[in-house]
Amino acid sequence: MPMITVSGPATDVAQKRKLVEGLTKAATEAYGLPADTIVVIIQENPPENVARGGVLLTDRQPKS
Repeated sequence: MPMITVSGPATDVAQKRKLVEGLTKAATEAYGLPADTIVVIIQENPPENVARGGVLLTDRQPKS
């Protein structure tokens, strides 16, 4: 049973549905397995828990 783990920003349920449907479809095509054997885990990371270049995402200035 393939397991796909996605780590990213928090998002709404509609976006999560779209994400897991697309990932499951790609995995079923790649592995030739039925969709119900594919497990997708979404790990959400709020911006105060992620940094890029030594700066928390929550502290970064938006680009204009």
